[in-house]
Amino acid sequence: MQDQPLDASDFELIEDTLLKYGDDHSVLNASELDGYFTALVSSPVQVDIAEWFPAIWGGQNPDWQSPDEGKQFIELSVRHINALATQLAMHAQAFKPRFEQTEHHAQPLTLAEEWCFGYLRGVAVGNWPELPTPLAAQLQAIAFCAEQDNFEPPADLDVAQHRQQIEAIEAAAHALHDHWVAQR
Repeated sequence: MQDQPLDASDFELIEDTLLKYGDDHSVLNASELDGYFTALVSSPVQVDIAEWFPAIWGGQNPDWQSPDEGKQFIELSVRHINALATQLAMHAQAFKPRFEQTEHHAQPLTLAEEWCFGYLRGVAVGNWPELPTPLAAQLQAIAFCAEQDNFEPPADLDVAQHRQQIEAIEAAAHALHDHWVAQR
């Protein structure tokens, strides 16, 4: 089915393909791609694959080593974007951003910077208009996190505050999606 969530091996293939064909102008990992697709399915208008697919690669489609490799990546991308759209529209509680994980003082720590960077890429490709003030603040929470690209947690990181910021990003994604869906 074209909206079945991807499994770990699918995401591994996506990661490998992004690393193989990506450059400084392209999406470089599954977390960033997840944020990108989340913004696209939350856009005020539907963005055609002819626009969003080349934008993954910085505007230029890869020179695939084989047609099957390109076809497989496109199929996984379409499945993932469709699964996100279904989750956000019909099963909002099932939607979980694909944030990265690291350790901080031997404890798990969620990092959202790459996801947020991808989200902003999707906002740009979707050509979002100006948002009402409360929703602009929601988008700003995502934008602020994206500005922390390559963020290394400081030794004195306030973990509780960091977790609240991560939760706010997920809530913002839901609020922005709901706003634009209601406008369509």
